[in-house]
Parts: sequence; structure tokens; C-alpha cells
Amino acid sequence: MDEAKQSNDTGKAADAKPVRPKPAKIPRHAMPEQKPEDRIKNFMEVPFGYTPEIARAEASRCIMCKKPKCVEGCPVDIDIPGFVREIRDGNFKEAIRILKADNALPAICGRVCPQEEQCEAKCVLGIKGEPVAVGRLERFIADWERDNDMITIPPIAEKTGRKVAIVGAGPAGLTVAGELAKLGHDVTIFEALHKPGGVLMYGIPEFRLPKSIVQKEVDYVVSLGVKLECNMVIGKTYTIDELKDEEGFDAIFIGSGAGLPYFMNIPGENLNGVYSANEYLTRSNLMKAYDFPNSDTPIVRSKRVAVIGGGNVAMDSARTARRLGAEVALVYRRSRNEMPARLEEIHHAEEEGIDFNLLTNPIRINGTDDGWVKSMTCIKMELGEPDASGRRRPVPIEGSEYDIPVDTVVVSIGNGANPLLPNSTPGLETNKWGNITVKDDSGLTSIEGVYAGGDIVIGAATVILAMGAGKQASRAMHEYLCTLPS
Repeated sequence: MDEAKQSNDTGKAADAKPVRPKPAKIPRHAMPEQKPEDRIKNFMEVPFGYTPEIARAEASRCIMCKKPKCVEGCPVDIDIPGFVREIRDGNFKEAIRILKADNALPAICGRVCPQEEQCEAKCVLGIKGEPVAVGRLERFIADWERDNDMITIPPIAEKTGRKVAIVGAGPAGLTVAGELAKLGHDVTIFEALHKPGGVLMYGIPEFRLPKSIVQKEVDYVVSLGVKLECNMVIGKTYTIDELKDEEGFDAIFIGSGAGLPYFMNIPGENLNGVYSANEYLTRSNLMKAYDFPNSDTPIVRSKRVAVIGGGNVAMDSARTARRLGAEVALVYRRSRNEMPARLEEIHHAEEEGIDFNLLTNPIRINGTDDGWVKSMTCIKMELGEPDASGRRRPVPIEGSEYDIPVDTVVVSIGNGANPLLPNSTPGLETNKWGNITVKDDSGLTSIEGVYAGGDIVIGAATVILAMGAGKQASRAMHEYLCTLPS
């Protein structure tokens, strides 16, 4: 019987004697994972995760700083040394309690958050070596809790009688819902799609974030007393004003995300075989098109796919196309160093045989006589002076055009705000990009009692930043609800 199974009743590892060799002498522990030649043939999760023994050994690398900078790097203020210490000592049940005090979605964050740019970037061990693998430990302890049926409900405050509506069951909305439910408020989430999770469900592929795990995390939030209503398009089914004036909600949080895809506006983008990454990934992820005909939704089975972009969504699209049997060319106008995708995702894509066409920009998509994609004309680029983003601006090299033969093109160059909700809400202020404007970190919009956070405010960003915005908004909303007359 393995260590995790022995620990079901107490949440304490069978051998609880702390493992404490000198942290600086212990190398960072890799996660076992599927081989590239195997994983391109399936949609199963790539890394297998830590065993209890590996997790304790990795946790023992932490030097337990008196002023831990890792916490400063965490958007949701997790007590990182606290839960890492408990893993080190084998107290798994206490570790997950500490973790979930600040993060209701740890199994998700442990898989998709860019820890290398946040908590791990602040780790003192990273100055001369490799930082503690905080994300991998977070994933381990969340999986341990789920796999061993150890999920518990934290104390819920006495009911306040206040009603809160959450628009969108993505990471920001789920965070606000969980926080306010624990504080005793009556919370209802309205989700436009037929399943909750937002980008966690429709945007991130199964091989990076299994949907069963997303559903379990959603179930945990619901278990806190949150009501969930799917197939509810706010702006159509109800307006924001109707939620306030007719349905009696005292406060509203808008976490509807950034679901409006951008295109390049080049010739040929209207040809058959051109997809936004949103559509391509939604079909595969939310509707499980990769499992057609066992699922109801088909997806294009291409021979050669071009994916335009260099972010995580582009990597997700390219790796999905590879698993669907295609040869895949990733086309990105800057160099590898400027790619915004996580290094881990770039590494996995390269391992899986994605052909990186760097310093390359599409200028035209070419079609057959009957309107289907047959190739894409690109031009080579060179890097000039830095632009507003701080990255060097790509400049076309005259006379360097060439064609890539493809039958499918997936455009992954970013997303904007869906205009439906702002257009149906008089007085709700937006910026020139259509994002909802807020007064400060509280997330308060131009309408009293209405808050917003996540991608609908800052544009397409990371899961953990959306959660951080949700956590800040929940504090402000609680304060606001407590000031309302009884």
C-alpha cells in the first residue's frame, strides 16, 4: 500500500518524520510525464504529478525564509511556506487546509499558473540555483485531497440575507462566489455556456487540464452553498438592471472574460478552413470533439495546420492539432525569446514535433477555386527597436515572401471583450478596447454595487490574475454589502 493510501484517515503520511537534508544541496525534482511519441496520440494529461515521496523531498528544499518573498509573488496571497512545510513533514491534510484557505481552485492553479513568473520567481533558492517547485507541490496536495476523498467544507458564516449575482463561471467568478459564500452571502452564478468553468473548460486542452478536475473544483465551490445556473446569457436572458431591480440582487460581479477573437485582417481570412483559436479549442475541449464520434461535436481532421501566434493559446491550438493527426507549423512574427507562452509549453510543443516558423508573419491566405485553404503566404521579419510592449518590433524583410502549404489556419493573436453585456447595460463605462473600466483594485465599476474583474477588465491574461482580481473584488463587495441598510 502506498503512502497516500495509508494516510486516508488522518491526512498524515505514514512516516511523518521530517525529511531535512540541506535544501541547497537537493536538486529540483522533475515531474514524471508521458513520452512525446506516446502523448501525441492521446489527449491524456502529459505530466503524471509527484508521488508523496517526491513531493516531500521537493518540499524539503524550502529554507523557510523569515520574510518569504514567494508570498509577495502570489496574486491570491497563499501561505506558501505554510503548506510546503506541512508537505515536508507529511501532514498532507493540514497542507491542503492551509492552501485552500486562500485558493479554492488549487488543482487548477497547480497545473496552469505561470509560477515561474510569480511565486517561484521570488524564491531565494532561484538566485543561485532552481526555485522550489511551488506549482508542482500545489498540484500534488490538491490531487492528494481529491484522490483520497479528503475534501472538507470550511466553516460558513451565518447567513447575511444579502444576494449576490456572479456573471460568468470562470476563474474570477468562481473565486468571488466561493469567498462571498464563506462569508454568509447568498450567491448565484449565471453561466452562458452549458458547462461551468469558463476558459478552464473551453480554452485549456484536456492534456493540460483534465475537465474532470475542473468539474471537481466547481463542485467544491457549489458545496459552499453557491447556486449555479448554466445556459444563462446575461445581456439576453437577464440584463444587469433586471438582476438588480427585478431579481433583487444587492451586488453583482461581472467576470465574463475576453471571448471575442481577434483576426489579422489579411486577405483570405474568410476562406473555409480558417478558425479562431476560440472556436478550434472550444470544439475540442468543451464539446470533446477530439473524441468524435463518441462525442456529438465533429472537428476538422487536417493534414497540415498553421497556427498564428506565440502565446499559450497558440501552443494549446498547435498541440491539439498535432494530437488530431496533423503536421503543424507555428508562425510567430518575433523570435523565441519574445514568445509570451510559458517555457514549459514551448518545450512540450517542440518535443511533440511542432515546426516553429519564427520571425515570420502571414500576409495572405490562399484558397482553392471552391473556397478552401490551400496555402499561406508569409514574409520573413527582423527585430527593430522596442515597441510599447517593451519587446523589439518586428520589421518585414523586403522580398522574403514564401508560401507554406496548409489546409487549415488557426488564428491565435488575442481576444477582446464581447460587447453584449456592456451594450445592454446603460451607464456601464468601458475603455476604447471595450473592456469594462473599474475605479481601482476593488473592481467597482461606474455603477453602484456592480463590480468586475479578470479578462473583461484587463484583457486576456492568466487564470491566477483573474482569481487575484476576484479575491480583491470579493473583499470590496463584502464591505459594501455590510454597509447596506437592513
